[in-house]
Amino acid sequence: MTTDIDEAEGIDHEPFGAWLVMQTGRTGWIGDLAKAAKGDRSFPRNGDPDAVRAHLSEKQAESDMLEAVDDAERSWLRAS
Repeated sequence: MTTDIDEAEGIDHEPFGAWLVMQTGRTGWIGDLAKAAKGDRSFPRNGDPDAVRAHLSEKQAESDMLEAVDDAERSWLRAS
């Protein structure tokens, strides 16, 4: 999913949700989050970081998982 900023700059990112699901080999919170996302059939694989945060909030995830989304978002942006 691209944002208005990305479109203006011509940047094409892999969807955050899809990228996150592929991070199951990582250690720490991002790896834990990725494993949980992979096992969640309703996880927004085509979603942006805000969609993932909304999904986790809806599922009443712990605050540590929401913080992991912030870390994952930074890694995703660096990788793109």
